[in-house]
Amino acid sequence: MSPYGGVVGHNHASGANRTRLSIVLGIVVAVLAIEVVGAILTGSLALLADAGHMFSDTIGLIVALAATVIAARPATDRATFGFQRAEVLGALINGGILLAVSVAVGIQAVSRLIEPAGVEIQSLPMLVVASIGLVANIAAAVILRSRAATSINMRGAYLEVLGDMLGSIAAIVAAVIILATGFMPADAIASLAIALMIAPRAVFLLRDAVRVLGESVPVDTSVAEIRGHLLGTPGVVDVHDVHVWAITSGHPVFSAHVVVEDAVFAQQETGRLLDELSACLADHFDVDHSTFQLEPEEHAHHEEHFHD
Repeated sequence: MSPYGGVVGHNHASGANRTRLSIVLGIVVAVLAIEVVGAILTGSLALLADAGHMFSDTIGLIVALAATVIAARPATDRATFGFQRAEVLGALINGGILLAVSVAVGIQAVSRLIEPAGVEIQSLPMLVVASIGLVANIAAAVILRSRAATSINMRGAYLEVLGDMLGSIAAIVAAVIILATGFMPADAIASLAIALMIAPRAVFLLRDAVRVLGESVPVDTSVAEIRGHLLGTPGVVDVHDVHVWAITSGHPVFSAHVVVEDAVFAQQETGRLLDELSACLADHFDVDHSTFQLEPEEHAHHEEHFHD
């Protein structure tokens, strides 16, 4: 633990995340260049849409990379929990970029379906470029997948790449259809499908980021269940003023007022009880940072006047 309560292990995780993000960023930039050239040469909106998504990925990955660097900074007197919230802000920006790209691509796809531009799409080069993009996106997704569950910032980056992978698949399907049947609207339909695949993930990512920033109780945490566990600890009479929130994903914080039997104070067992309460939260709910205010029963009755 750092002097301000930060978890040292988080820095090691951030280092691993930075390495993975740097590798994926290199892959995405290379594929972006290939897809932009491919879209220009083939006239494919689907490739252009996927290139636009890849561009948003590039920005998003840079944001995610910067967020991991900032989040790894040690806690200070002014930022006592450290800078881990930077990861959530990075995820929020990524979600906004994803949503903006999906709306822009969707509008362009519908426009082309309503008023076909008469562009002759070179389906074979389109197929080759989309296939290169798919292989690269699969590699990037594999690199990020193992870290996506541990950090909302990494989840945002993973969703960016996953959206690209699905976009490449849609472009491949469109290229095959055009190559086999000459049905040019397949390109615009694939672009619309890409937009529809991106939008829900963007909304979910934004929702998760807002929940953390709004200091809501983490979705996988039950306050009632935590209170029940604490009440089962010998010497505990009541638990109130319970607060559970997260600094960033996977790092919940807990505080509560705990009413205890007078014997705990009389026998000087408050240290033992605090250890038991902290261990309970760490073992059952993965809460590493917990704060308890122990109160004798008579003080709890006095407090009722302040909480009515």
